[in-house]
Amino acid sequence: MDYIKAFVIGGCLCLIGQLLIDLTGLTPAKILVSYVVAGVVLGALGIYQPFIDFAGAGASIPLTGFGNTLAKGVRDAVNESGFIGIFTGGLKSTAGGITAAIIAGLVASCIFKPKDKA
Repeated sequence: MDYIKAFVIGGCLCLIGQLLIDLTGLTPAKILVSYVVAGVVLGALGIYQPFIDFAGAGASIPLTGFGNTLAKGVRDAVNESGFIGIFTGGLKSTAGGITAAIIAGLVASCIFKPKDKA
């Protein structure tokens, strides 16, 4: 049942993003940033964690989950280190995901040949 919840919730988040692309003038970049900001705001307000507890990976893997991880990292670092945690907490909490994205991008760029759009 956990897999089904994760699939449905994650799919709904993707569906919302696709509808925003199709029905509005928003660019994909603006939608991606909006998802991260929504995750930060909902995480800072303490609303996103119950959503993750319910949906599991369907809520923690999409970009809203990344934003929530940023907010959680900042909150924890501020409690631990004070003011300096505002600047260090987000990067510490998301370092693994950022590193994985950079390495995946490097590997993909080595395997495939990019072409300019005509």
